[in-house]
Amino acid sequence: KLFDWLLTLHPSPFVVMKQSLRPLIEFGAFLRTLGGDAELDCSGLRGKMAALSDNVTVPEIASLFQMDPYLKPYESDFRRRYGLFQKQLHLLEEAESGFDQFTRSYQTYGVNRQANNGLLFKEWAPGAEALFLTGDFNGWDNFSHPYTKKEFGKWELYLPPREDKSPAVPHLSRLKVVVHTKDRERLYRISPWAKYVTKIDTSVVYDWVHWDPPQPYVHIHPRPKKPRSLRIYESHVGIASPEGKIASYTNFTVNVLPRIKDLGYNCIQLMAIMEHAYYASFGYQVTSFFAASSRYGTPDELKNLIDEAHRLGILVLLDVVHSHASKNTEDGLNHFDGTDSCFFHEGPRGEHSLWGSRLFNYSSWEVKRFLLSNLRWWMEEYRFDGFRFDGVTSMLYHHHGIGTAFSGNYSEYFGLHVDEDSLVYLMLANQILHSLYPDCITIAEDVSGMPGICRKIEEGGCGFDYRLAMAIPDKWIQILKEYKDEDWNMGNIVYTLTNRRYGEKCIAYAESHDQALVGDKTLAFWLMDKEMYTNMSALIPMTPVIDRGIQLHKMIRLLTHGLGGEGYLNFMGNEFGHPEWLDFPRTGNNESYHYARRQYNLVDMDHLRYCQLYAFDREMNHTEDKYGWLASPPAYVTAKHEGDKVIMFERANVIFIFNFHPSKSYSSYRVAAEMPGKYKIKLDTDEVWYGGHGRVDHSTEFFTEAIPFNGRPHSMLVSPLVVLCLLNDDSGQRSLIKDNLSAFRLHGLSTPSKCTF
Repeated sequence: KLFDWLLTLHPSPFVVMKQSLRPLIEFGAFLRTLGGDAELDCSGLRGKMAALSDNVTVPEIASLFQMDPYLKPYESDFRRRYGLFQKQLHLLEEAESGFDQFTRSYQTYGVNRQANNGLLFKEWAPGAEALFLTGDFNGWDNFSHPYTKKEFGKWELYLPPREDKSPAVPHLSRLKVVVHTKDRERLYRISPWAKYVTKIDTSVVYDWVHWDPPQPYVHIHPRPKKPRSLRIYESHVGIASPEGKIASYTNFTVNVLPRIKDLGYNCIQLMAIMEHAYYASFGYQVTSFFAASSRYGTPDELKNLIDEAHRLGILVLLDVVHSHASKNTEDGLNHFDGTDSCFFHEGPRGEHSLWGSRLFNYSSWEVKRFLLSNLRWWMEEYRFDGFRFDGVTSMLYHHHGIGTAFSGNYSEYFGLHVDEDSLVYLMLANQILHSLYPDCITIAEDVSGMPGICRKIEEGGCGFDYRLAMAIPDKWIQILKEYKDEDWNMGNIVYTLTNRRYGEKCIAYAESHDQALVGDKTLAFWLMDKEMYTNMSALIPMTPVIDRGIQLHKMIRLLTHGLGGEGYLNFMGNEFGHPEWLDFPRTGNNESYHYARRQYNLVDMDHLRYCQLYAFDREMNHTEDKYGWLASPPAYVTAKHEGDKVIMFERANVIFIFNFHPSKSYSSYRVAAEMPGKYKIKLDTDEVWYGGHGRVDHSTEFFTEAIPFNGRPHSMLVSPLVVLCLLNDDSGQRSLIKDNLSAFRLHGLSTPSKCTF
């Protein structure tokens, strides 16, 4: 009665959830009423939670506190989290003989062919009354092949081979699990472990198709070694074609991989691979977690794509969605056994109010088996090189980040609002992945800035390699939407690009798929808008809008590349200023594919300026590959001059200078330098080849003087202040970082008479 009354007062907070209240009360929390209101008294809970951490030793926690002493007051939180993590590892060892076998559960669940060609079917459906297998193999008889009930809600069925020793269910046969519920319902379900699902055009529901080819794909090329600098090409296979249709894995392999290699990206982040019934969800409403999307082709064609990428020396990361799942029932996980729970929390806690999706119960042993095995499956079967974990902020907090503006106050990251079941799951995932695959790369999509998320688990961290620097693209869009060129704040730009936790690596990006979606604009479209339709020809003089847009497009991306993080990401097509937005076929656009494509053909037309932006992006990446600023410590900012609109910084012995002034060029401009010597032009973004004006004499040499300036022992006068990259030429060596050579990059605006930026 108290609970029902509480629901009427507090319909949303986690405290009203029965399954949340139960463990809290066990730990000494209780409900009390004050003046007609109800609240949770956690005074006893806090004491017992603190006691849980008293005897826990975090091996390298001193390193974390040395990096950030302000975390010291939250030591008990770190100890408790680490203790919960260690407890899970111990339970895995005790109950499953360690995580190695536990994470290979895809070899026993779903359907697996045995050595004698018999087929073993296994499911976890704790709420079911009975399970049957039906499909092409038995003429869709709903009762002829019952599963046997085992302990802990598990069900098994063994089908012996046929008389000719072939499997009873042939390759590409359609199957369904028939679930009889305790409410006397009969449900038709796809196995959560299904490895291949397809849909015919006239249906909206996917079918489970048994994937067991007589000659499985054999990978030829080994995984590339983890690069020192990570340059990511964020990609969606289905839109990777100029044609108005769903593109294929084979198209990506043949037509897109060579472009990625040419551009100098060494890593691909593949979106929308895990099967999702709704194409317009961008792959974030997953229905079949072990199935590669069949709308692009077969599993073998995806394996060939990854194999070819490895041949080219390119890593491939999977955009993995373990933060939530589609609400679909017939072809998803939802209500698999007829209950509201199974894989998810029951009631409101199991639903994401904004995404309209289901939320996993990470405290469940079988959910951990499912999700951790899912990671292992993609690494083993397809040979992905790591993961970008989607929706990590939603996982970390009971409030899922909804209505929460993270200010950076450390109290936001500790306490009862943190979902420690989810956090410990992420720790387990990172520990297992990095133990089994030392070169595995994991990236967290976290907007909250949770401290320690990219620190080692032994320090009390979460174990991710990188987090996405999600504030950077928002800042660029804000600037372009709200400010005139002359009002750009150099200090604020630098602050946004450098505002990250020291010792926790970030992936910087000026824009991603989020900015390309309908309702928003890409940087190129914000800069040039409708003139991209009429004035991108290289056969006519640039208009002021196109000139400004092309120059700022290069400057924004390079400033982000050089200053914003320890890795760099670009969404496919944005490197050449892809026009228009991205919109998947849906009822609102008459199911059109017109905007669900990437027009790479524009780059191949020499008379259009898209190839100039493409050429600059390629040179930017290849220059970084040579000098390695992404792999170096954070930049030393030597100037952020508001009046001159100039930003200068040094990183990896490279000096960057950006002149954002809308009307002024500068001569004899003093530039600080750590290393003395002679500097020569290495890269000139004012080259005609990059859409510039070719105003710089490449034979110009610049010499430092022993004049301290802006915190550096040397300086030099540079004239004119335009877009350049200069290389220290004194030693005659070509290894910039190892041999203390320096490069010098100038980015700027020309005279107002030419309206050049």
